[in-house]
Amino acid sequence: MSAPVPQEELPILEGLINIRNRLTALKKNRVEYIKASDVNTLYRDVVKQVTKLNDVRDSSTTYNNRLDTTLADVFGLLSLFYLTIGKTKDTPATYCQIASMRQILNHMNESAVYNESDLAPFHKRLQELRGIVQHDSESGRHPKALTTLLERQLNECDILVEQLQDSLAVLSVELVPMHQKLISIRRQLVTLAAKEGTHKSELKPLQEELRRIDSQRVDGKFLGPGGIVPASQAICSSLLEECFDIAQEIKAQEDSKNVSSSLKPIYDRLKDIRAELESLVLTHRWTLRETDLWNYSLSLQEIDRMRVDGKFVDSEGNRPSGQYVLLYLLRRCYGLIYRLLSSSEPVSEELMPVANKLSTVKKCLNEVLKYGGPFNARDLYPYQLALHQIDSMRKDGRFVGVDGTIPEGQGIIMAHLNECHELVEMLKESMNEEETEEEPETELEDDEDEDDEDGHYNTRRRGEPLKVSSGEHMRVRSAPASDSDTDEEDRVVR
Repeated sequence: MSAPVPQEELPILEGLINIRNRLTALKKNRVEYIKASDVNTLYRDVVKQVTKLNDVRDSSTTYNNRLDTTLADVFGLLSLFYLTIGKTKDTPATYCQIASMRQILNHMNESAVYNESDLAPFHKRLQELRGIVQHDSESGRHPKALTTLLERQLNECDILVEQLQDSLAVLSVELVPMHQKLISIRRQLVTLAAKEGTHKSELKPLQEELRRIDSQRVDGKFLGPGGIVPASQAICSSLLEECFDIAQEIKAQEDSKNVSSSLKPIYDRLKDIRAELESLVLTHRWTLRETDLWNYSLSLQEIDRMRVDGKFVDSEGNRPSGQYVLLYLLRRCYGLIYRLLSSSEPVSEELMPVANKLSTVKKCLNEVLKYGGPFNARDLYPYQLALHQIDSMRKDGRFVGVDGTIPEGQGIIMAHLNECHELVEMLKESMNEEETEEEPETELEDDEDEDDEDGHYNTRRRGEPLKVSSGEHMRVRSAPASDSDTDEEDRVVR
């Protein structure tokens, strides 16, 4: 339970609640694009409140009251707004990503189901975020209080990663392949448990693989080369037993869709959240506003807080079946949110339609260039028209927002635009090379002369179309007339 808010912090709490309400109202406004000026104003207001808070608090003491949770909400929302306006390389934008990573790392630590390859991306991303925070701290771009707060959170994540790596360090080299195999089987099992319907055909080979691994133990221990007993037996043995438990639960609960009736509401809610997040992963370039992830995060945190000692319980305090399914869905949702946050591009919401259009044009031009012709100038016209429309949106070489400001993402969009123009020029060159390789036909050769009913000779076979060079008039000379006819004038075929 959180501690009460001291009297001297109450004005700060009221100010933060007001800012959170303004952020929420701005998030709900779907009529207009989010303006960087509005976000910057709210950011300055937050900095003022944080400065006041630092003046009344001792930096060496850890606090946890309603003000801290409200401040976390404000920073989380503000961080999503920074991603929305394309400022992904600013310190405030790192807050929500660090918070998302911390949630995933805590669940990994709790489940003990991970390997070195799972930890490597987190370690790399933490280094990247630390570089952003340190750069802003050295340049004085953001207040010291903010960069210090984020550095502290980065340190907490680093400690978590080190703890997870240390727990793997005790694993014997001889048992590493076995551990990785068991991790893979467990993930397949929990994925299978979250599916509806029967899974006998998919479950059987996994159970056989578990039995094969279990048969390799001698007196309950895995043996290494030469019959030695490697250390860290408990890690692999407990993981093997857990896999057997999950397989048994899947088999026993297939008729009730793997989740007891008391946990069904939580299951349905997590299932819906996962479906929506997976849809956003596919369409986020066109449909996602990063601030939309706030509601999903709140829902997941609410569900996460329902657990008691890491397990979901019913109204009587019992632990019904289906725990693995719910934990899998919860962790899957956390992972999808982190994936969406990490894939956010440094392009503002206002310029995303332009960026998406350029991306589509570039893909089409690359495909045309890849597979080649034959094609003509008319085939390139739609792409040139699309590029001309985008070019006409610029003012003094830059894309300008509706409020006259310069949105984020100018460099990325200009790079894509220039690349599209280069692809069009390459296609034009290849088209000209094809035309020069073919000799232009300026005069049709006489075919075998056939006298028609009027006594004239044909210059082509019946049914054969005339060949006309593009954009030119071709002069065709008729065959010599008979003595009874006068000389024909040259015929011009357009």
